[in-house]
Amino acid sequence: MNINLEGKVAVVTGGGGVLGGSISRSLISNGVKVAVMDIRQDKLDSRVEELKKIGKDAIGIPCNVLDMESLAAAREKLLAEWGSIDILVNAAGGNLPGATLREDQTIFDMKIEDFNRVTDLNMNGTIYPCIAFGKAMADAGCGSIINIASMACYSAITRVPGYSVAKNGVEIFTKWLAMEMALKFTEKIRVNALAPGFFIGDQNRALLINPDGTYTSRSQKVLARTPMRRFGDITELNGIVQFLCSPLASFITGAVIPVDGGFSSFSGV
Repeated sequence: MNINLEGKVAVVTGGGGVLGGSISRSLISNGVKVAVMDIRQDKLDSRVEELKKIGKDAIGIPCNVLDMESLAAAREKLLAEWGSIDILVNAAGGNLPGATLREDQTIFDMKIEDFNRVTDLNMNGTIYPCIAFGKAMADAGCGSIINIASMACYSAITRVPGYSVAKNGVEIFTKWLAMEMALKFTEKIRVNALAPGFFIGDQNRALLINPDGTYTSRSQKVLARTPMRRFGDITELNGIVQFLCSPLASFITGAVIPVDGGFSSFSGV
C-alpha cells in the first residue's frame, strides 16, 4: 500500500526554517496543500515561492506560535481558504547562545532570560499550535499532529539545558494530548512526535563544526555513539512524517519515534 496524501491540508509551523522547509517540500510533492506559518515575513514569502514551483497549493500565513490570538486568526483564515486542517507539523523551535553553555561554563553562568525564551519557544511554541489547530481537528473528527522532540528526551546531553527541558516537555505533552484526543474526541485524531538524532543545521553548526570545516570534539563524541557513524540528512525525516500522516499509521498515537542512526539505542560499547 502506497502512502497517498493527495488533497490533505497541512499546517507547518516554522515553515521558513530548514526543518520546516524540508517537510513542506516533501508534503507538497505528495499532493498535500501546504500552509506555511512563520513569524518572519521574508522567510515566509521565499518559502511559498519555492513551494509553488513544486505544487500550486501553497500559502503563507504570518503567525506567532506564542500568541493564541495570532494562531486562532491563522486557523480561521486557513479554514476559510481550504475548508479543513488534516495535518499539523510543529517545526517551530530553536536555541540561543545564552541558553547554550560553553565548555568552560556551568549552569550558574546561563542567561536566565535566554533559558526562558528557549523553553517558551520550543515547548509552548508546540503546545499552543496543538491547541489552536487541534480544535479544528476535534471539530472535524480526524487529523494527525506531529511534534518534534529530541535525543535529549532519552538521556542528558551536556551544554543545552533549556532546549533539553523544553523538548522533554514536548515529549510528555505529545503523549498526554494523544490520550486526550482518543479518549475525549476520536481515535481518528492521532498525536505523535519525532526525536531527530544529530543533523547539522544553523542552530548547532558552531557546536559541531570547527571554523576550518573539521568536526569538533562534540561531533566526534556524537559519531562514536552513532552506529551508522554519520550525521543525518534533514530529508531523512520526511519519510516518517508522511507515514505518520497517512492511514498506514492508523493505530499509532502517543509515540515518540527516534530518527537517529541508532544513537538512542547504543550504549557505546
